[in-house]
Amino acid sequence: MIKVSSIRVSVFSTNCYLVQNTETKEGFLIDPGDYEEKLLEVLRKEEVKLSAIYLTHGHLDHFMATERIREEYKVPVYCQEAELSVLADPVQNLTSRFMRHGCVLEDVIGLKDGAEFTVAGVPVKLLHTPGHTPGGCCYYLPDNGILFSGDTLFYHSIGNTEFPGGSMGMLARSIREKLYTLPEETVVYAGHGEETDIGTEKRENPFVPAL
Repeated sequence: MIKVSSIRVSVFSTNCYLVQNTETKEGFLIDPGDYEEKLLEVLRKEEVKLSAIYLTHGHLDHFMATERIREEYKVPVYCQEAELSVLADPVQNLTSRFMRHGCVLEDVIGLKDGAEFTVAGVPVKLLHTPGHTPGGCCYYLPDNGILFSGDTLFYHSIGNTEFPGGSMGMLARSIREKLYTLPEETVVYAGHGEETDIGTEKRENPFVPAL
């Protein structure tokens, strides 16, 4: 059995997710965007045996606490392989736009589209969903009927495509081909805002309606 905790971690109200295996106390983080001390407090309180950190994409509000968490827990960090160049570029990762000094994140492991792996005893599949960024991705937990969609798909909305590397056409294609093909009851935990499900977005999303 797993437990999903949502933690708000930036001035942009980013959702960081802690996924825990309630039997083993192992867990992993998705998008530790900022507020590193807040995240460390949660991890200590929950007594989590942290296994890894996964990034849905490389914008600053989704990775800025990563280095501190990695230092503390000595865990690997993963993203989709096309996003490595975004994390390494202050212009693309937006740190040069929103911070006084640009930042990069190095020593991240790139994963291919469709990569399947088990972390903390939980089967996960990476879905490459470019459009918000070139290497944007979602993490699908098939046994649990859960999708962590980052900034690809929101409740009744989608990610911004006006940042460097963004493409509305590519994002719409990603959503229709990779996400709308999942079971409609799949719960969607987005990078910002409230949760939704695939069926609701196929029927009601005004930006990318199902064809």
